[in-house]
Amino acid sequence: MFIVKTSSSISQVAQLRSPKFRQSGPNCTLSFWYYNYGQSVGAAELELLVDGLRQPTTLWRTYYGEGDQWLKAEVQLGRLAQPFQLSLSKISLGVYDGISAIDDVVFDSCALPPPAASCEGPNHFWCRDTRACIDRLLVCDLVDNCGDGSDEDNCNPDLQCNFENGLCSWEQDVEDDLDWVRIQGPTPTVNTGPLKDHTTGTAWGHYLYMESSQPYHFQDQAVLLSPLFKPAGNRSCVFRFHYQMFGKQVYKLSVFQRTVSNTQGQLLWHNFGNQGNRWIRETIYISSSNPFQILVKGAVGDGFTGDIGLDDVSFLGCTLYQGTLPTISTVTSGTSAPATLPMNNCTEEEFVCRASGHCIQGIQKCDFRPDCPDRSDEGACAVEVCNFEDADWCGLYQPALELMSGPESIRATTSFKWELGRGADLHPGEEKHCPLTDHTTGSEEGWYLFADSSNGEFGHTADIITPLISLTGPMCKIVFWNYMKGTTIGSLEVLCKTGNRTSKLWAQSGSQGPQWNRAEVFLGIRSEFQVVFRTKRGVSYMGDVAVDDITFEDCSPLLIPGRPCTPEEFMCANKYCIPKDHLCDFVNHCADNSDESATI
Repeated sequence: MFIVKTSSSISQVAQLRSPKFRQSGPNCTLSFWYYNYGQSVGAAELELLVDGLRQPTTLWRTYYGEGDQWLKAEVQLGRLAQPFQLSLSKISLGVYDGISAIDDVVFDSCALPPPAASCEGPNHFWCRDTRACIDRLLVCDLVDNCGDGSDEDNCNPDLQCNFENGLCSWEQDVEDDLDWVRIQGPTPTVNTGPLKDHTTGTAWGHYLYMESSQPYHFQDQAVLLSPLFKPAGNRSCVFRFHYQMFGKQVYKLSVFQRTVSNTQGQLLWHNFGNQGNRWIRETIYISSSNPFQILVKGAVGDGFTGDIGLDDVSFLGCTLYQGTLPTISTVTSGTSAPATLPMNNCTEEEFVCRASGHCIQGIQKCDFRPDCPDRSDEGACAVEVCNFEDADWCGLYQPALELMSGPESIRATTSFKWELGRGADLHPGEEKHCPLTDHTTGSEEGWYLFADSSNGEFGHTADIITPLISLTGPMCKIVFWNYMKGTTIGSLEVLCKTGNRTSKLWAQSGSQGPQWNRAEVFLGIRSEFQVVFRTKRGVSYMGDVAVDDITFEDCSPLLIPGRPCTPEEFMCANKYCIPKDHLCDFVNHCADNSDESATI
């Protein structure tokens, strides 16, 4: 169906309405292809009209012509219990001719689960009226999966929160940089954040979001604290939540579990970057021998299009704890680790956990996943996020300088090498070819890493290397920010060093302008390797190369969950579980390519 605009009258509106639908299931989505072409062709908007609600809910928008091409739009409807219609409106600006068209409208997975003749086993729940058989993990998750509400009956309100009436038993952390904000409808910034909540699927429902606009800065954090829970054995406690990470500059959402009140605790889950304009469900299995608390932490990205949404948080199989968590002293004793290892039965191929003496496989050391309770297997390893603040090198080292001694060490002070720097220490005129502010804080007091081209000669190189990394997962990548400004700037390379073999992964040369630029380098599955940042000096001192905020994203190896894959997951041939929306996307998420098999 298409619209041809030939009249010159201002703000003409064409409207197309769907039939009225009685209801939709929890996984309902709508997709269609649209064409919106013309110099001033005008905006288009898809709205949801729900019986009993006075105002519509905006589901999708396009603001301007998007070229001579068909584009696909995907809209998440979710569970809508009331009758509803969809309305597509097209506004013409009345200045130039334009053409808008729509085709191939598809509703997918919009039906409720069908009745079942039987529903046996502890992992299933039989719906009271509809007689559908659903997964037990869908019970008491604030979503009517049955269609009759029976899966949400007799649930403990202290174990779930949809934020319709506040934060429930959750609390804002007082030691973070900003708070999660409770809101209805779209967030204030266009092209980022949710348009509606997850609970009701409309602009009338409430959810939490993290604001990424000024005055907040890159890596500022908003932390939400759960109530306390009693120890949970054998992964019996389950945490479910829905999140949205939509926007070009979305950074990071993480979930931690802590048993000590003044620590961050253990990382259970995290996700980086833009995940699209949709609510995503996540399920986390929790084990703990001590009372514990869950922390949901959002981190601000490098710009205002980085809002993150959170809704419908719930626990299953967990018991509230009325006591308090212990604290640990923050005063150091002057020794960081015992001089000798604890008593253990570990082999030479295994790593000894420093506090407990537990044994883990050697390949589990320095793999971005803490396998020891005290995280000692990830000590002296590559750091997941390095921002060089407080003049911290994050374990990076320069092999050429470490080999120097005696007279050579004196020569090292004038050699071309990596150094920590900040804008506050620059001499007049140096800001023409060296960053005046760092990327992390955007201030002259923030630290970064740079190679001073006033030392050395043309063609000299300087390497900075990570500690040895034992193993990475299939989606592992490095994200970092680089600053390359100057009339005689040299080059910057990222290399992978495995044994005596070095391969180039990324390179850039020449002046890139007076700003920090983002770079992303895919690593994928690798073992026993190091990452090298190599810079080459230009023909003169007018051009320093700098890097900041080096992040290893999604680098922990795949972990066999020790449980059946959930209905939202696909079981790889090697028994790993991955989200089903990762199937057939030309990326080897399983590490054995079974998710890209033609037989799926």
